[in-house]
Amino acid sequence: MRYDLVIFDNDGVLVDSEPISNKLLAGYLTELGHPTSYEDSLRDYMGAAMHRVHDLVEERTGRRLPADFDDVFHQRVFAAFERELAPVPGAVEVLEKLAADGVPYCVASSGSHERIRVGHRMTGLDKRFDDGRIFSSQDVGRGKPAPDLFLYAAQRMGVAPERCVVVEDSPLGVRAAVAAGMDVYGFTAMTPAGRLSEATELFSDMRELPDLLS
Repeated sequence: MRYDLVIFDNDGVLVDSEPISNKLLAGYLTELGHPTSYEDSLRDYMGAAMHRVHDLVEERTGRRLPADFDDVFHQRVFAAFERELAPVPGAVEVLEKLAADGVPYCVASSGSHERIRVGHRMTGLDKRFDDGRIFSSQDVGRGKPAPDLFLYAAQRMGVAPERCVVVEDSPLGVRAAVAAGMDVYGFTAMTPAGRLSEATELFSDMRELPDLLS
């Protein structure tokens, strides 16, 4: 193993939540008078913390989203997770392989701690991540593409940034990992490879990851 720590993004990398959440986000923004397609949501918000949604809407329209926007959105997302959410194909096997090989791993997500934990409970991944291996943009001052979250995760896990590799599926996440001085493997299952061109390596099937890591 070339790395001392594997840092996973969560949404779209471990849990197959991006189609669910972006369809709901596009629908809710449209409902509030900000016409947004599913493709718009993926392009503008995939991999971002919620403050980016507020910032972009206000920047583009001069109008603020309702104060309860995040709460209503997450209620809808969590209800959909209960009905539909599944692990990304191959993710469980990758985590099992890392555990068997004694390779430390953690998750560093733009999502809130609540969102991460709800998704993990729904998919059984809560058995793979204790609290000490879950990091959220809530833990730092700035979300991706700033490097803060990945640097914080590495520091808490006791590993130097240059000994870490990040697994990401969004351009914002790839940029954050590069800024943190870490290698980053871009997962192209949902994101065109050209949008992740800054990544160290690209791959399209999670089952490919163990060979890339070794």
